[in-house]
Formats: sequence, structure tokens, C-alpha cells
Amino acid sequence: MVMDSLIDNWTARISDAAGRGGKLAIRGGGSKTFYGGRERGERLDVGAYRGIVAYEPTELVISARAGTPLVELNAALAEKGQWLAFEPPHFAPTATVGGMLASGLSGPRRQAVGAVRDFVLGVKLLNGLGEVLSFGGQVMKNVAGYDVSRLLAGSLGTLGVLLEVSLKVLPLPVAEKSLRFAIDEATALQKLNQWGGRPLPISASAWHDGILTLRLSGAAAAVAAAERLLAGEWVDAAEAEVYWRSLREQTHAFFAGDAPLWRLSLPSVAPPQGFGATLIEWGGAQRWLRAGDARALRSAAAKAGGHATLFRGDDALKTAVGVFQPLPAPLAKIHRHLKLAFDPQEVFNPGRMYPDF
Repeated sequence: MVMDSLIDNWTARISDAAGRGGKLAIRGGGSKTFYGGRERGERLDVGAYRGIVAYEPTELVISARAGTPLVELNAALAEKGQWLAFEPPHFAPTATVGGMLASGLSGPRRQAVGAVRDFVLGVKLLNGLGEVLSFGGQVMKNVAGYDVSRLLAGSLGTLGVLLEVSLKVLPLPVAEKSLRFAIDEATALQKLNQWGGRPLPISASAWHDGILTLRLSGAAAAVAAAERLLAGEWVDAAEAEVYWRSLREQTHAFFAGDAPLWRLSLPSVAPPQGFGATLIEWGGAQRWLRAGDARALRSAAAKAGGHATLFRGDDALKTAVGVFQPLPAPLAKIHRHLKLAFDPQEVFNPGRMYPDF
């Protein structure tokens, strides 16, 4: 009954905002408000809609309300030796399931297991007409037509209020080892692409300041065999755990300071971009930069077959250059039509993705 009353209250607020041309800024745990355009409109706090709805460890599926803290979800999974294998970043203890999906962010293991969207089985959503919509379900293969559940990953709350999410989970790895190699950026990229084409249990990689670190995960025999083959310097298990968490949560020294943080998504074979201090993840496909002109970065990224995102920056810079790489006109038109289909009065999270929607 309490949860129903929350939805009734939000429906009334949505109707009121739509009727007078108002805007609502959806906020769950507030751990990722730095990401995307600045919040605009009246705050709609949705963090109270929480709790695990269903969990079937033998089916590898969990369903939870969007306001459920990630730490709570992770604890329930850990009791059964399972987890969210894409390692979603928290950035704060208040991180929620809804914020995880809305941001669409994944951690170091994304290169091996896929992104958050690949683990979404179903969602419930409150749209801009105050209707509760359900998409997908709680099984691996249940989609016929457009996969709306995965569409919501990375939508930053612009399509509606997430109510419930069903996710695929996986068993925790049996064995893990991390190795280090002292090599330059170009050699690291070459090695990562070479190793990526072989049946090696690499679950994460990161290069920074002349050091490439690999994480091996899987069956003990497979991890041991890969360790012998690669012959890198072994990293103490506790140290390795801290290191990979520091990348996931961006507490690593590379991310410190107020300089703008850019994320380039590129083909893994793209050569070094030469824009200064760089940290490379995901086998070469994700490259973090702490400096660079927006136009030059985006031009270089597009030329290489990727795009550049202003991941962290002040509001003035976000307004001046935009957070996300501008869309080609045909793709922008599709985005616009999707927005209006879910939120006809454009009530939700204006400007969080692009200035005009």
C-alpha cells in the first residue's frame, strides 16, 4: 500500500507538471547527478520506492524496485555466491538500481561480460502520461519486437520514472589473478588486441603511466594456464582488489582533481590519440583523458570511428560544449520521436542528455 501511494503521488505530480508546462528532475540516490547535463525543474525524489521484489538464485534472476540501494542488492546476491557481473560503479553509498540503469554505466569487467543493458531482462516504468508500463520479463529470452527494457539503459531519466528492474545475475568467479606489464601505450594497445583474439580469461584491463594491468577470471586451471602464458608480474590479491575498485569508483589518482574528465569510446585498434594524460580500459575501447579541446577531441574520436563524452565537468563547460557528442540529424530525429512517445509533454529531466530534450 505504501508503494502504491508513492506511485499515486508521482502520477499526480506528473499530471500537474504536464498541465502547466512544468518540468521534473528525477532523483534517486543522487550518486550520479554529475553525469549528463545539469538538473533542471522541480525535484522528484524516487528513492523511497525500494526493496527486492523477487530473487531466484537457481534461475539467475533478481527483480528490485528502482530505489533499492545497490549495496543492499549486492549483499543479497553475495549470500548466494552471485553478483552483477558488469560491476556497476556506485560513486556513493546512496547509489540505486534505478540510477545504475538510467546512467547505463559499467565497470572494468564490461569488456568481458557486456554492459548493464545486456543484463536487463525487464522493467516497469511510469511514463509522461502517468501510466505504468511493463516491458520484458524475468527470463532470458522474452523479447518480441523493440527491446524497450534495454533502451532505458543510459537514458538518464528522460523517458520516465523507473519503478522496477529485473536483471540477469551470474555466479562469482572461481579464481582471479592480476598481472602487470611495464610497456608503453602503443605496445599496450597492440598486446591487448592480440590477446583479445585468443581464448584467454581476461576480465579487465587498464593501462596508465607505462603500466598495463590485466585481470584473469574463471576456472582455476584456465587462470593458472593464462598466467603462465602471459608471464607478467603477479599482483597481490588484496592490492588488485583495491586497484580494480579504484577504477570502478574513480578513486584512482588519475581521476583526482577538478580538470574536466573526457571519456572516448573508440575501436580497440585505434592508435594513441596524443591528447595528454590517458587511462585506457576495456581492451583499448575506453580511453579516459584529463585535458583537451572539445572540438579536437570529438573530431579525432569521430575520425577513429568513435565518440567523446564530457564525463565530468562544470556546468559552464557542459553548457558550452555539450556532454554528449552531437547526433547526426537522422539519429537525433529518432531520439526526439522516442522521447515524445514516452513523455509527450517533455516533463522528465530536460537537458540531461541533449539541450533540446
